[in-house]
Amino acid sequence: MEAKVPARFTLGRQSSLAPQRQLEESELEDGEGMDQGVRLMYLANEADLEGIKELLDSGVDVNFRDIDNRTALHVAACQGSKKVVQLLIEGGADVDPKDRWGSTPLADAIHYKNHEAIKFLEKHGAKPLVAPMHVNHAREVPEYEIDPGELDFTNSVEITKGTFRIALWRGIQVAIKKLGEEVVSDDDKVRAFRDELALLQRIRHPNVVQFLGAVTQSSPMMIVMEYLPKVCI
Repeated sequence: MEAKVPARFTLGRQSSLAPQRQLEESELEDGEGMDQGVRLMYLANEADLEGIKELLDSGVDVNFRDIDNRTALHVAACQGSKKVVQLLIEGGADVDPKDRWGSTPLADAIHYKNHEAIKFLEKHGAKPLVAPMHVNHAREVPEYEIDPGELDFTNSVEITKGTFRIALWRGIQVAIKKLGEEVVSDDDKVRAFRDELALLQRIRHPNVVQFLGAVTQSSPMMIVMEYLPKVCI
């Protein structure tokens, strides 16, 4: 019996917030033998309108997600095909699904400067990922700002439920506190986040983990800190 192909789509342009990754040998380079949901993503990448229609007519879920939580609409937005974006949305695709890194089709379209796709997504209700601490000019970006694309969650491990995770940043293990989506619309939580960042920047003590930086210009917002594994005494 042949091994089942992992349900991950790795061709074409990737998520605007995903770390760079190499195509693994176990992942296919064409559409043959793919899971039908992943094949939908493949056809979106190839801008194969007839193939997409055929798959959707056969009952394939237009909102299928691969193991990175990406959808065919993410792929179409990355590639910039307005016709594919239109076909998927008319077929019932959610306009604002988030992948494992928090990126949406609109965020991907903006990242790759696919203007027609951007306009169509916005026309159908897609909302940009704007963090509440977002600044308008590059000179106002905090010195501690970390590019979320440098954070590798591929083998991420949860430290505390729903709060801290171990991930990689520039090849080293770090502890990352990821802020929930509710922070965006809660002024008190945004204020608490600002205060926490201000405090962490001032603290320098051998018994306190070091503050390395934060993601404040995109959503989800994150705090990146030194990771110290538990030591058994």
